[in-house]
Amino acid sequence: MAQLVYRRYGGSLQVDIPDFNTLTEAVRIPATQWMALACPMEGIACDPRFLTLMDADGNRRIRVEELRGAVDWTAARLTDRKGADAGSDVLELSALSDTASNLKGAAELVLRTLNAPDTTRLSLEQLRTSDKALRDAGKNGDGLIAPVSLPERLRPLAQSIIAAFPQVTNRAGLAGVDVGLVKRFRDERTALLAHLGGRDAVFTWGTASLEQAKRVHDVAPLLDGYFVQCRLVAAQPEAAASLRLRADRVEGALGDLGAMGKAANELPIAPPDPSGVLVWARLYRGAGYEKLEAFHQEVATPLLGDGVKLTDTAWRELSSKAEAILGWQAKRDASPLHAVADTLGTVSDEELDALEAVSREDLSLKPTLDVIAELERLVLYQRWLLQFANNFISMPNLYLPKRRALMERGTLILAGRKYTLSVLVTDRAAHAALTGQGTTCILYVKVLPRDATDGYEVAVPVTAGRSTELVVGKRGVFYDVDGKESDAIVTQVIRQPVSLWESMTMPFMRIGAFITSKVEGLAASGEKDFDSSLESGYKQTVTAPPPTAAPAPAAAAPAAAPSGGGIAGVLAAGGIAFAALGSSLAFILTQVKSLTLVDVITAATILAIVVMAPAGLLGWLKLRRRNLALLLEGSGWALNDRLMLTRGVATLITRKPKLPSNARVDHADLVRGALRHTQDDDETESMSVGARIGLTLVILFVLGWQVRVPVTEWLCTYHWLSEDACRVLLPKLVPTELPAGAIPVVPVAPAPAPAK
Repeated sequence: MAQLVYRRYGGSLQVDIPDFNTLTEAVRIPATQWMALACPMEGIACDPRFLTLMDADGNRRIRVEELRGAVDWTAARLTDRKGADAGSDVLELSALSDTASNLKGAAELVLRTLNAPDTTRLSLEQLRTSDKALRDAGKNGDGLIAPVSLPERLRPLAQSIIAAFPQVTNRAGLAGVDVGLVKRFRDERTALLAHLGGRDAVFTWGTASLEQAKRVHDVAPLLDGYFVQCRLVAAQPEAAASLRLRADRVEGALGDLGAMGKAANELPIAPPDPSGVLVWARLYRGAGYEKLEAFHQEVATPLLGDGVKLTDTAWRELSSKAEAILGWQAKRDASPLHAVADTLGTVSDEELDALEAVSREDLSLKPTLDVIAELERLVLYQRWLLQFANNFISMPNLYLPKRRALMERGTLILAGRKYTLSVLVTDRAAHAALTGQGTTCILYVKVLPRDATDGYEVAVPVTAGRSTELVVGKRGVFYDVDGKESDAIVTQVIRQPVSLWESMTMPFMRIGAFITSKVEGLAASGEKDFDSSLESGYKQTVTAPPPTAAPAPAAAAPAAAPSGGGIAGVLAAGGIAFAALGSSLAFILTQVKSLTLVDVITAATILAIVVMAPAGLLGWLKLRRRNLALLLEGSGWALNDRLMLTRGVATLITRKPKLPSNARVDHADLVRGALRHTQDDDETESMSVGARIGLTLVILFVLGWQVRVPVTEWLCTYHWLSEDACRVLLPKLVPTELPAGAIPVVPVAPAPAPAK
């Protein structure tokens, strides 16, 4: 008995399964110690036929008991398990046990059939080549023989039998005949030939019997109804009046073709005769008149020999014969062989016996071909069982960078990083709903193969770098496990912190994004208001009525106050806003000037600690709880244990390869040199002199406007301006009620003398 060793991978304790002998013991440990309990067949990178053979109940999922059964079955048939240890698809016949003696005989038969030079080993390729050759030759072991595999003389008969009954296909997917189908053909042929033998006794009207019977059946409702009416009138003569239309009904239908036609259809086909005789000349011209007249001329007269009348007795005899003919024809048409009824007499029993013999010969190969199928099972189990167990009972390959786990789909190259782990996703909504409960950043990527085959979607965990660089629509390149290159595009991002630094800086990024969005919103709103004001001003100007000529005014009217709307209002509002902004900036600068550099650094540090410390703590807790199990469970896996994403595993999953060791970095920026050459050749597009002067004057005006009050006070204090100018410019500082010359001025020290 092999000793089991448990090893730790990324914080998860897993049983080590290095060889097949250990596997036979590992499958006996409790299922609670297995990494997986079940997995889907989709997204597993191995031979699909191997998974189909493993799926004993056909539910498209591999479970614990199915793996145990496969290991036990293989162990019972291999004495030498070196091929299973190596995962070889070449079976050494000497490795087979006594239990597998039938497999050994089948393997030798296959090797002889292929004329293989080495008869001591059988490869999976040789096995499948021989199986295909046998199936192409029509030897399937199921007794179903396709027409192409039959002698030329039997092919038409086989095709007729296949066309007559529900199609049954053999293992090669071709429709064929077997012993059961031939027997059914014999029985149906015997019954149909017996039925066809009674045709002359029923078809008493000659070759036109079937057509005449159909004509009789077609007018049967009309004539049956008429003769019933005749019986009614014979029993109660006054009933004849009730079979006529009332006068008010006729008057109400006049002028309405639809109503008149409906009323006429309610009348008998002719006046009911108590003796039960229909005189053809007395037919009413109702809805069935043309049909009955044609029946009279083409059917009744030739068959009965009486072109004047039709009695009730003659009609019943005619109708009975017609029903017998139609019933015989219906029974013939119900036979599966009705399409070949005319050629059934030419089919011999010898041909049917030959078909049965070929079918029995193929059926005799069933044990041998079944053994060949079991031989394929053994080769596939030897090739894949150990590797599958190391991705089911334990999952070391998920943590080792130089190995590929079976559930991995390939490698994604995106945004300068290499993502080595990806799993297939069949339902992104359900997968995202599960992974969204975790703390791992997940990318959903659509893989678009370049050979025009259907694309598929994978989930990729992001474990390093920055998640802010990954957005929906970003493109990259995907390499599957076979190295096939495909285009890739991000379709969804489950965003979570990827590193501790990102989690600490994420609040500042959110604040910045919030402020940016608000500023952009205000700017857009202001631009919209400005455009609206311009539009309204333009409309007022265009739609304003022209001024009318007025008589000479008696006196000059006072000047109207300027309106606050239009461009002037906008400029005034802009000036007020700019002034408020300048005042706020001045206040901030005043407060900052009172602080020392140490105070500024201390305040910034405290602010950073207050914001980043809680965010960093929460981010650290999230990073510690990252779990890859959700990634697999979203794809249909049933896992026992968590697959914790440690820091070491994270660096293996998301990598940023270094530059080659022999590479040298040239730090010179070649774009600058190219810009210098371009600027020498191109004409510069700078502002004109007038524009520069105008911009300078605007800036000086704005700055002067902000300091106009203190400058004016200083000029008035030192008598640089006249008293009248000071009263106009500073009415609050210099009251106008004071008498002229009595301007209160705050005493100040005399101005310093100019320096010499």
